[in-house]
Amino acid sequence: MKHKLLLLIFLLFITSCGGFYEKTDARKTPTSGPERAQKNLEEGRGISIKNATDAIRGSGTFEFSTSNPMWRASLEVLDFLPISVVDYSGGMIITDWYSDEVNSNSSLKITIRFLNNEINTNSLKITVHEKNCITVSNCNIKILDSRLKEELIASILKQAAILEQETKKK
Repeated sequence: MKHKLLLLIFLLFITSCGGFYEKTDARKTPTSGPERAQKNLEEGRGISIKNATDAIRGSGTFEFSTSNPMWRASLEVLDFLPISVVDYSGGMIITDWYSDEVNSNSSLKITIRFLNNEINTNSLKITVHEKNCITVSNCNIKILDSRLKEELIASILKQAAILEQETKKK
């Protein structure tokens, strides 16, 4: 009985949504973007971004991966590893599984998440995964909380500080 009542209430909500939208005449709606934006502003349905032309001319400040020393340093420190995911807008670098010639049954995968652009230890979250395989189909994966993680953080911070000093000198 409860399910039927909930379904009925849900259906009532769905069918009553039509009252939120006003019907418009397509003949009275401007076709160009700037005219539509102006009409929306006049009707109180939009927002105005002041000095939008300044952003178009390039006077705004933008953060690109080449101007972020933490991002550049992370890529330089991990340059010997095969990288599977690089997402600057999402703030993430994920390497592929890597194993050396000495121990081919064990491989590592490193994930770096950028929490902010400042050069300090709280700006990075590094996860090191280790995969140990007995056979190809029998693998055990675990997260390492090892010295490697601390060494990666230290190397990235050191390289980021060097890159930031070089940028300031220019």
